[in-house]
Amino acid sequence: MVFIADYGAGNLRSVQKAFDYLGIKAVVSDRASEVNGYEKVLIPGVGAFGPAMEALDRLGFSDAIREHVDKGRQVLGICLGMQLFLNGSEEMGAHAGLGLIPGKVLHFRSDTDKIPQIGWNSADHCKKDSVLFRNIPDHSWFYFVHSFYCHPEEPESIAATTYFAGKNFCSAIEKNGIFAVQFHPEKSSEAGLQVLRNFAEC
Repeated sequence: MVFIADYGAGNLRSVQKAFDYLGIKAVVSDRASEVNGYEKVLIPGVGAFGPAMEALDRLGFSDAIREHVDKGRQVLGICLGMQLFLNGSEEMGAHAGLGLIPGKVLHFRSDTDKIPQIGWNSADHCKKDSVLFRNIPDHSWFYFVHSFYCHPEEPESIAATTYFAGKNFCSAIEKNGIFAVQFHPEKSSEAGLQVLRNFAEC
């Protein structure tokens, strides 16, 4: 069973429906006190970094998620949820993140590509033993919507990269039960559904 954190950041029901389609029980709740009862927690996200962190702090999710990870349990961040795992972001000023993954969230800058990135793009695998991309062909396509990207300090935490705005940016993370993807698996057809299945079954 998967706990989906409701902190007001959107795309909750679409993620829940994706799990329903897979036959995997998923519960949506805004009660951080319930996190302790689950092995797997999902942090979705559509919105801005600063307000999202404020909501996580206010609702008690920040401490609950850190404690969840400290116990060796699994967590998955999607889009903004992925970015919140890092130390901080430069989106509309400097904001501190959850600090689960050393690194920063940076803004795309390009003279050739239109920002934000909206649409389908491929993910290139970086780990042979990847959990998230098990049974998913390398270079599979996923759906992205974002203007900022994650820049982890530890290359070994990067599970996949994607090319956009003149650079290969980190589009997925795997580290000690911490999983994250910049794309929206719930909107990414069969490959995206397999990512959610892999997380739920790992």
